[in-house]
Amino acid sequence: MDDTSNIKNKGKTKERVQGFGRFLSGMILPNIGAFIAWGLITALFIPTGWLPNDHFAKLVKPMIDYLLPLLIGYTGGKIVDGVRGGVVGAIATMGVIVGADIPMFMGAMIMGPLGGYVIKKFDKLIEGKVPAGFEMLINNFSAGILGAALTMIAFSGIGPVVLGLNGFLKDGVEVIVKAGLLPLVSVFIEPGKILFLNNAIGNGILVPMGAQEAKALGKSVFFLLESNPGPGLGVLLAYWVFAKGAVKQSAPGAVIIHFIGGIHEIYFPYVLMNPLLIIAVICGGASGIFTFEIFGAGLIAAASPGSILAIMAMTPKGGHLAVLAGVLVAAVVSFVVSSVIIKTTNKKTDDNEFEEAKLKSSDLKLKKKDEISETSKVIAKTFNKVIFACDAGMGSSAMGATTLKTKFKKAGYNIDVVNCAIEDIPKDAQIVVTHATLTARAKSVAPNAEHISVKDFLNNPAFEILSARLKPIANTNTKVNIEPKNVVKNESKILEKKNIKLGLESTDKYTAIKMAGKLLYEGGYVEEEYMDAMIQRENDLSTYIGKGIAIPHGVGEAKKNINKTGMVVLQFPNGVRFDEELAYLVIGIAGVGDEHLQILSNIAIAIEGEDESITDKLKSTEDVQYIYDLFTIKSED
Repeated sequence: MDDTSNIKNKGKTKERVQGFGRFLSGMILPNIGAFIAWGLITALFIPTGWLPNDHFAKLVKPMIDYLLPLLIGYTGGKIVDGVRGGVVGAIATMGVIVGADIPMFMGAMIMGPLGGYVIKKFDKLIEGKVPAGFEMLINNFSAGILGAALTMIAFSGIGPVVLGLNGFLKDGVEVIVKAGLLPLVSVFIEPGKILFLNNAIGNGILVPMGAQEAKALGKSVFFLLESNPGPGLGVLLAYWVFAKGAVKQSAPGAVIIHFIGGIHEIYFPYVLMNPLLIIAVICGGASGIFTFEIFGAGLIAAASPGSILAIMAMTPKGGHLAVLAGVLVAAVVSFVVSSVIIKTTNKKTDDNEFEEAKLKSSDLKLKKKDEISETSKVIAKTFNKVIFACDAGMGSSAMGATTLKTKFKKAGYNIDVVNCAIEDIPKDAQIVVTHATLTARAKSVAPNAEHISVKDFLNNPAFEILSARLKPIANTNTKVNIEPKNVVKNESKILEKKNIKLGLESTDKYTAIKMAGKLLYEGGYVEEEYMDAMIQRENDLSTYIGKGIAIPHGVGEAKKNINKTGMVVLQFPNGVRFDEELAYLVIGIAGVGDEHLQILSNIAIAIEGEDESITDKLKSTEDVQYIYDLFTIKSED
């Protein structure tokens, strides 16, 4: 019992840590583009930049002081309580911005979610008590009053905290330097930088110490302690190589801005997305300092900005190899440690969820056998409805819902399975199934529901997990017809034969998605902008759903660019690589309402099950009519 309890407690602790990391990621990742925009403007136009320009340089301080923290605060509040929470979160964030003289990113990550939480609790408190006709008045004034109160609290309380933290870091650095343990200053410097205290540490502590040493010796290693780009470079390279989705796509640009442009702040959000990476930058920083000491490296003056080019310019004659060695060692160590952390946290979440799901399913099935013999025991919590949700509620969730519904039907269970967008999940939902990367968002919309994360929309353990809770029933011999019988007589307006393209040559996934988008556009189903929304959706989350099929479609907000419901089918016999999987059918979708769901249902029914012959035929057939008939038959009720 003790061992079991320990394992459960460890599992809960791990889930909390991973959940915290995902929550931080959810606040920062949508705003990476804003960080890159600020980084480009800073690297180019500040007085020490590559194209100094006083006019454009005026944008730098307002962007980092106001725009970026407000975006983070709004996003954090929105995660907790939608747009209303985002507005209150942004108001509350203003207090920490004005209350300190450094960029308040950490303050925004606290006040944003806190603002969302406070307004959410208030709304729950007055639920059902607002007189008819007063809803808007109370909503607006409650958000304003609570937002103002939180702003004043943040403004009054943040200054002393920041000053105390800065003093703690300064004292820590000085103690370590006096003790002759210079590499250990990374324990203070690197976390301090991530908290955006890099200027305070560099200009307020290290530069004065370096100037005094350089006056006596002609160079100083203190100029390299905070400005070394190696630790941040290692983190960004690890994201570029091992991460997935939008964060992977943004990493190369951040590498250039950080290493060449010298704007180290660009990598701080990447560390905040996975706080364990603080270990990587500390190890990288300490290794770099140790190398600097071995080779006697130092700069003649402060390198500003912290670009490798600026560092080389401030290096005394004959000392370039020593400086480069410290930067390289720091980058390599940081990269190695970051790679392990990123690969472990990314993969563990997905792979372990699948393994845990199988174990849960097996355990529940064993319990079910015991319950049959011991009727006095109560079976697991039952349910009558399952929500299958995705980002847009259009393609992947529809097929996932159909597959799950078909399995329930074959097993004889009368369980309602519906699909929808994340934002449209009913507040009273009992069970919600989503892709693992969307679960955190789904939990914020339906916090009281049970959430099941899946990695593959077609091959997923949701049925095994849920069916184990239901009472065993007699085999109903329910069969689902997957052969192309009862073909619709009139050609479908949603899927036309001319939009089924077979035998295409393999290409990359983005080209394949653009080909599908172009067909939708040429067919009058969508506006041209919808193609960009399809690419954005793929960057956010892969549209590969399993069994050799990908269903690219636009993000939820792109529905305004859909003229009418339509689908196109592109067959690539040799496959198109979607991350680690090969898709042989790329099915482009644009759905106005629910008109496309029947065809999606037919696709799911056709390829569901153990028989691989249909999926094999779909990727190799040269018969347009076969695919058309299979996808447009009327499925049995």
